[in-house]
Parts: sequence; C-alpha cells; structure tokens
Amino acid sequence: MQQNLVLIGGGHSHVIVLRMFGMKPLPGVSLTLITLASDTPYSGMLPGHISGVYSRDECHIDLQRLANFAQAQLYIDKVIDLDLKNHKVICANRPAVDFDLLSIDIGSTPATISVSGAAEYAIPAKPVSQLLEHWYQLLDSVAQNPQIKRSIAIAGGGAGGVELALSMQTHLQRILQQAQQPLNNLEIHLFHRQPELMSHHHPSVQRQVKQILIRRGINLHLGETVCQIAPSADNKIEELLDIQCESGIKVKCHKIFWVTQASAPHWLKTTGLATDERGFILVEDTLQSPTHPEVFAAGDIATMIHHPRPKAGVFAVRQGKPLFENLRRMLWGQSLKPYKPQQQYLMLIGTGDKRAIATRGCITLPPHQLFWQWKDWIDRRFMQKFR
Repeated sequence: MQQNLVLIGGGHSHVIVLRMFGMKPLPGVSLTLITLASDTPYSGMLPGHISGVYSRDECHIDLQRLANFAQAQLYIDKVIDLDLKNHKVICANRPAVDFDLLSIDIGSTPATISVSGAAEYAIPAKPVSQLLEHWYQLLDSVAQNPQIKRSIAIAGGGAGGVELALSMQTHLQRILQQAQQPLNNLEIHLFHRQPELMSHHHPSVQRQVKQILIRRGINLHLGETVCQIAPSADNKIEELLDIQCESGIKVKCHKIFWVTQASAPHWLKTTGLATDERGFILVEDTLQSPTHPEVFAAGDIATMIHHPRPKAGVFAVRQGKPLFENLRRMLWGQSLKPYKPQQQYLMLIGTGDKRAIATRGCITLPPHQLFWQWKDWIDRRFMQKFR
C-alpha cells in the first residue's frame, strides 16, 4: 500500500532527510514537503553572508531542486494546524494534506510578545528571509548616504546576537571606508538581560567574546532588559526609535534586530502534541512524539526528553541521519533506533573579519584566521552536498 510521508519545514534535519531519500528511494512511499519558501538558509553561513563573505545563493539550499532529487512533492504554504485524529496537515492556502507519517522541522522564532512595541518595530532574526530583506535595505541606505550617522541595536547576547553584531559592523564599516567616511558614523548597541554574554556557555568563551566586542567599539548593555520600543520624538532625517530598558536607560537607534530566546509557533499548542513549557515538541530518543507515534520532530522545534540540548544548528544537522533512519524503519514496520546527541561539541564563532573563536567544553581559543578557514571548509563541504 502507498504510504504518505509528509515533512513540514525545510530545516537542517529535513534537507538531510530529503537528500538521503533521493539517494535511497523507498518504493511505495509518497513524499511531500510543505514549507514557507522554495529555498532555506544554512545558519552556519548566515553571519558570513551578512558580513559580505558569501553571496545569498552560497548560503541557501534550493528546496525545489532538492525535492526533485528526492522525487518529493513541494508545497509552498504555511501550516496553521494539525488534525492528528484524521492524519491531516491544515495549510493556510491549500486543501489539507493527508499523511500516514509526519515529521516537523520548522525551526523557532525569537520571543517578542512580552515587550511593548517589539512586534511593530523590532526586526526578528527569524524568518531569515525577513531579516535579510531589512538588512539589504539598510546596506542600500548606508551606501547611498554614508555621511549620515546611524545607530543599530541588537537585543540578545547569545551566540546569534554576538555574531550578528560583529558581522553587521564589519560590512557597514567596509561601506563607510569605501566612501571615505569616518567609522564613528556607525554606532552599534548590544542589549542582554543576563550579566554575561552567551550565558549558557563556559566563562572562558564569555570573557573572549566580551573582550572582542569592547575592542571593536560595540556598546554593551549587560544586565539590561528591553521593556519598550517606540518612535522617538527626535525624528529628523530618518525615523529613530527609543529603546527603553527596565533600569530606566534609554538609547536612540534607527533599527533594532531581535535575537532573543527562541519560542515555538502558537498553533502547535492546540494540536494535542506533547510539548515542553516553552511550546516545543517533546520527543523520545527516537525523535518520535511520546503521545503520537506517527509524528516525529527534529531541529530547534524539538526538545529531546532525556537529552535536552541548546537550540543550535549543529544538533539539527546531526539529527538528520538518525531521523531518516527512523522514518524509514517506521515505514517498513521495523523497531526504531535511539539517538543520543553528544554532550560537548566544537563551536566556531565567526567574528565578522574572516577570523573565528574555537571553543569546546572549558577550552576557548582566541580569534584566528585558521579557525575561520576551518569553519569555512566545514560549511562549504556541507553545502556542496546540496549542489
């Protein structure tokens, strides 16, 4: 009998699953991918794209081409609900899609709900397409009027916020240098509610990152929680925003990028799937839902019950192969294999200037070109698999 396997989302785990289905087709399986766009960004190369090292095409995977390779049907649509009783995926713009087996890899979105004005004025880091649209507009604006002083803010001092601040600074300063304008025409503020940057990482990497940001002239606001964003009364040439913190400090900026704690989409809460306190799908070691065995999840949207890990691309990539194996085993009626993610992992954090910090466990090495070349080789090798 024909079995319908539906993948929701074109995340890192799912692109690996699609590639493996293309290499090892399963007879009798109809494969469908439902995703918001026809391409998907690779998070490892995104900071390099923002700093100007990679083109857009170099850091995006063509999902249409990948779907063709996997002999999968591609639907460009937004999923808004699941009817798990009748095994249907409810989409915004097309009829419901039937499934026998379902896998979800839709990533996460920054949480902005609690901050007044954030939904209207902050630019969330996800979806990436929206972030890049605003970023390209900012690049054009600075290139056309480099003489205007600009202030940019980033809310969130995790690895994503740090890399974004350094990458944006590198690219914008390059534009100012080419236009023979002073570098102090650009001001960057980084807000983080914890007293230390990258709060969930070892103190050795926290110290390194802090030193680099200070040395690069990025204004740090540590232990500061943004509580309000509103248009400034001082607007003159370009629209300014007032960013206010709970401590009372106020900073004026032209743009604020939101890279805070990840959250799950609201529609998941009503599906009946077991979720954690933040709304992410709980999964067993097999990447299978404990409440609905026909549903799997991977990447940022999933929380492993026995092995919780940070929401990081490195884990999503490594879940790709075990997810494929267990989906195949489920379709064949075989027993599933447990997957245990590694506890310690190497992190290569780009500093925007073709250098990177290397950190693993309690060891952190300062920025070096060799670490960037290593990271660049890893990332390009990963992307080459989808060319």
